[in-house]
Amino acid sequence: MMTINKIQDDIVEELDFFGDWMEKYEHIISFGKDLSGLSDDQKTTENLVKGCQSQVWLTAKKDGKNLLFDADSDAIITRGLVGLLVKVLSNHTPEEIATADLYFIDKIGLKEHLSPNRSNGLVSMVKKMKLYAIAHSAKRTEE
Repeated sequence: MMTINKIQDDIVEELDFFGDWMEKYEHIISFGKDLSGLSDDQKTTENLVKGCQSQVWLTAKKDGKNLLFDADSDAIITRGLVGLLVKVLSNHTPEEIATADLYFIDKIGLKEHLSPNRSNGLVSMVKKMKLYAIAHSAKRTEE
């Protein structure tokens, strides 16, 4: 299985291939198309990512030792951003997710190319995924 860092390196390499930011945005949007999306009953306040300009819902479930994330958004670029994070963090252990250094966000220059609101939303998505991981990690030590 690929490590979180290997997946990040692959994404950095993929996005380096594109010459301008319009092409990069289109590629980021394509990550949103990979999401299976959430049913209406999963689009709850509890699953809503707070701090996002658009509505973003995020779920996490345990699959063996690993956490699987799924997400959805009502905005196409935000769906792409959360899809990108799901690709990087999903299917890893809670410990790996909680301690992951998501350096790819800076390496691809994402923060400079997002509006301040979208950038804050991205930080909120990362925070929620890490909190899910910490919660699942704590559950495991209690068992």
